[in-house]
Parts: sequence; C-alpha cells; structure tokens
Amino acid sequence: MKTVLTVVIPCYNEENTLVECVSRVRSIADLSLCLEIIIVDDCSEDSSLQIARNLATQYNEVRVLQHDKNQGKGAALKSGFQYATGDFVAVQDADLEYDPNDLKRLIVPLQDGKADVVLGSRFCSSGAHRVFYFWHYMGNRFLTFLSNMFTDLNLTDMETCYKIFRRDVIQSIDIKEKRFGFEPEIVAKVAHKRLRVYEMGITYNGRTYAEGKKITARDGFRALYCILRYNAHQSPLPIQFLIYLFIGGTAAVVNLGFFLFFLGNGLSVTISVLAAFSIAAVINYLLCIWVLFRHKVKWGAVSEVIIFISVVAFTAALDLFITKTTLLFVTAPAIAKLAGIGTGFIFNFLGRRFLVFPEKQSDPWQK
Repeated sequence: MKTVLTVVIPCYNEENTLVECVSRVRSIADLSLCLEIIIVDDCSEDSSLQIARNLATQYNEVRVLQHDKNQGKGAALKSGFQYATGDFVAVQDADLEYDPNDLKRLIVPLQDGKADVVLGSRFCSSGAHRVFYFWHYMGNRFLTFLSNMFTDLNLTDMETCYKIFRRDVIQSIDIKEKRFGFEPEIVAKVAHKRLRVYEMGITYNGRTYAEGKKITARDGFRALYCILRYNAHQSPLPIQFLIYLFIGGTAAVVNLGFFLFFLGNGLSVTISVLAAFSIAAVINYLLCIWVLFRHKVKWGAVSEVIIFISVVAFTAALDLFITKTTLLFVTAPAIAKLAGIGTGFIFNFLGRRFLVFPEKQSDPWQK
C-alpha cells in the first residue's frame, strides 16, 4: 500500500532555488511513496510565483497557493496544511538547506505507527553540515533548552525546519504565529497534546544572509516570547510563579512610580495609593494574558467580572492598609509603599492563577 506524503513548501523570493528544490523533493518518490507538493507563495516580489505556476503545469503532483500580501512562514504553512490530503505532512523550505532524501528516513516511524510527529535534528547527526554562525548555534541551543524546560520534551533542535506530522494531527492544531514563531508554537502545542514525538538526525547545508537567509535577531526574540506564550499557561506552579515575578515586578515598579508621582503632586495617601494601584492592575492584567495565562476575563460573564473585581479590590485594600500602617512607623513613602506591594504580591499571584485566570495544568506523565 502506497504512502502519500504532502510536502508543504513556503516560498518568498526563492526564484533561484525553487526549481531545484521541487526537483529534489520529486526525486524521493518511489513505488511505495507518492507525493503531493504544495507551494505557498507568500506574495513574492520576484518571479517565484510564475516559476511555481510553471512547475504546477509540468507536474500533476504540484499545487500552488498564493497570498495576496506577505504574511510570513507560519502563515504560509498554515495555508498549506489546510489543503493537504496526504497521509502525512512535511515542511520543506525552498532554500536548499535541507536534503529531501532525509524525509524518506523521517517518515518511517510514522509509517510504522510508532510516532505522531517526527522532527529532523541538525545537531544529532553524523551527516555533513556546513559550519558557520556560532551565535546562531548558541541562540538555537538556548531556545531549544528553554522550550524543553517548558514542554518536558528532550529535543536537540526545536527550531528545525524538518517536521513531519500525521495529517489529522497538524490539521487539528490552530496555528497563530505568522513568521518564524511557528517553530516554538507548534512544538508547544504538540507537547501539550502528549503526542508521540520522535527525533532523527539530518544533514544540513545552511546558507548565508548574502545567499538569502531571512531569519533575524527579531525572530529570536519572538521565539523567546512564543516559548512563554504557548507554554506558560500549562507550566507547573513554581515555574508560573517565577514568570509572575517578572509580571508582578513590572507592575510593582509602575505602582511605586505613580504613587510617588501622585503623592508628590499633593494628592492624599489614600487617593495616591488607589490611583497608582489601579494603573498597575491594568498593566498586570495585560501582561498576565499576554505572557502567562491564556484565559481572559469574559467581560460579558457576570461571575467572572465579579471574581476579577473582588480579587483586585481585596488586593487594593490590602495594599492601602499596609502602606498607611507602615507610614505610621516610617517616614519614607517609598518604603511604606513597597511594604504594601510586597504583602499583596503572593496573594495577587494566587488570586490570578486560581480565581481570575483558571488554567488546567498538563500532567507531564499523562499518556
């Protein structure tokens, strides 16, 4: 029985390599492996789209999708995944950095029914590798380590292009990231589904920026954000608390700054505390749903609004009480305010974690 592999090729300004890329992919077809090749042109500014259309005319297995505006690799892959019809779906960059012959090895655990997802690692292979960009390597290793810490996977190359999925798996995942944030997002969502993940070594022929490499430092920072964004809400409580140290610390600085500003401009202690706390509470809420928790308060649901207001009001009252009480014994407003902030910090976290933003944490041993 033949296996049908859909190979999705995101393409943006790859006129120099697209023909060769498709040729290499087509060459892996044999008596047991049929191919469906979907080229997604992400509004290229060169002749990539016309080349892709010519390839579709020449070869029945090639299909072309087009974006009217440039959206990024993640958006291109999402479009391609939606139209995939094969048993399994693979990602193939158009830039010739990866050897499609590796796909024939990577697909074996899927064909054998042992895996749901297979990733190709550039760092656990004895195959040939082009060597350069030390800091890219270190950045990749750091992001992989951080991703593993949150997902409880033991990958060596989270950022790899070569990922093959069972079609039903990838089509069940709602992809949000439009650019290179796709990589940490998809790894996070695969991990949360507790799928069977395999990793195998591959060869790699990286290219320079002069040769068309597109990933930048901006994408590295985005990957860092995505690791937090798509994992933090299901992380163990201690890790969530560590993340909240950043969120609460930022809100605390805002709280203290505005308190001193209002107090210095003649407002009473009570008004200064409540006004500063209100501004900090907004910052805290936005950072919580941006970084730590996926749940948002449903403003149309009366019960959720009441819970949110109750937690905020209690913490504000606690902040006010501690600040005013401390001022009776110390003369420095900043010290008094820090006492109020510190006292409410842990309650603020617990109130948000269990009452305002309830999240079901994943069980790392769940099968």
